[in-house]
Amino acid sequence: MTDTETGADTDTDAQADPRDVTATGTAHATPVPHWVLKFMDAIDTLEFEEGFAPLTEDTDMFFGTEHVRGVEAIKAFFVRIDEPLNITHEVLEYWTAGDGVRLLRGEATMAKKTAPDTVVRAPFTHIFYLDQEAPARIRTLRITAGPLQTDAVM
Repeated sequence: MTDTETGADTDTDAQADPRDVTATGTAHATPVPHWVLKFMDAIDTLEFEEGFAPLTEDTDMFFGTEHVRGVEAIKAFFVRIDEPLNITHEVLEYWTAGDGVRLLRGEATMAKKTAPDTVVRAPFTHIFYLDQEAPARIRTLRITAGPLQTDAVM
């Protein structure tokens, strides 16, 4: 398809707007890549080195309504919310779409360290917008989590 005014190939020349889900085409279930598993483990352990390698100083993360920019600020964010918890993230599905879009659905199991017998499970979704595939470099990460019983873990 071409733009009638410029002659540009609109299928390849235009940068996809990450808010436009139609721009990415069809998503396909794929095996979870190693970098995603390392990323999830880094969130659980708060040991970031290898797991956060795909993040850069230009990575934007949106966690619910919170916007955090840059790898160091993203690390600090996860320390703030996860340090008081015993938490594990399990990836249940991973999907690959066009334009570097990767979709992840999972479940977090968590409990306050001060009340380890009160366990809560919460669904979560991550949408990764990659700048490059190998090695993975995350341009934008959007995370939604919940619903959960917030008084049980926060």
